[in-house]
Amino acid sequence: MLDRSGLLTEQRLADSMRLDQMSSRQIVDLMNQQDLQAVLAVQRIAEEIAQGVDLIVDRFRKGGRLIYVGAGSSGRLGVLDASECPPTFRSDPNQVIGVIAGGPQAMFQAQEGAEDRFEDGIDVMRRLKVSSCDVVCGIAAGGTTPFVHGALAQAKFSEAATIFITCVERFEQEPIYDLTLRALTGPEVLTGSTRLKAGTATKLILNQLTTASMVRLGKCYENLMVDLKASNQKLKDRAVRVIQMICGTDRETSTILLEQANGHVKPAVVMWKHGCSLTEAHRLLEQSQGSLRQALEKETGE
Repeated sequence: MLDRSGLLTEQRLADSMRLDQMSSRQIVDLMNQQDLQAVLAVQRIAEEIAQGVDLIVDRFRKGGRLIYVGAGSSGRLGVLDASECPPTFRSDPNQVIGVIAGGPQAMFQAQEGAEDRFEDGIDVMRRLKVSSCDVVCGIAAGGTTPFVHGALAQAKFSEAATIFITCVERFEQEPIYDLTLRALTGPEVLTGSTRLKAGTATKLILNQLTTASMVRLGKCYENLMVDLKASNQKLKDRAVRVIQMICGTDRETSTILLEQANGHVKPAVVMWKHGCSLTEAHRLLEQSQGSLRQALEKETGE
């Protein structure tokens, strides 16, 4: 059994040594104070996160996938981030995938021991047929999760790009990956509970990786979601308002445009701006590799 006592996330926080004697307000204040450290830890590795974005964008443009792999809280955060991409960016559900040790049931109930099986990580990468077009992003706040390292080892063998997200300093015999994002958040308020600061930092990193990657792929215009999937009333309302803001049209006209474009914002905007058909709008967007800005700058019939 590995002795993890030297890991940063397993140290005791001096400021919380009297945690069991604190009032509710004192505990909340302390946790708020400590959560600021998560933001600063992520800020310190901004350059490395940007490199991760470039890596992901490169593989996406080759038709590849981003595959998150984690256990426990880390795995749940990866699954959460992956599940948010299709409604936010109208991305293919298979473009960003979340894998958690123990399978889907582990999202709702802890599967004790699942994270300890290195071979299971290898197996899941084989089942997903990971290739050189993909990016596999292993998430392990405490750094040592065998399931995660098994998946990353198989990803390296398959020549996929590898990213490792952790909140501990490099430990003895830590494998080398293409990119390591090391957010050093420090000891937790509740010793070893990495769902706290470490989890917050991880969520921030995942937000940045997928959001920046999708923006780079033309999934937004200015700061607006123009590739969202209008799959419920809230998102339909947002889609209509986005068309209003870009085109300067009233709500009724924007609603009609969205319907004519089969619920897609970008072709609706192109149709209005260029006064063209839906077929022509799709052609302009295809020529622009999905970038609305470039499509609006093109001449129709070009």
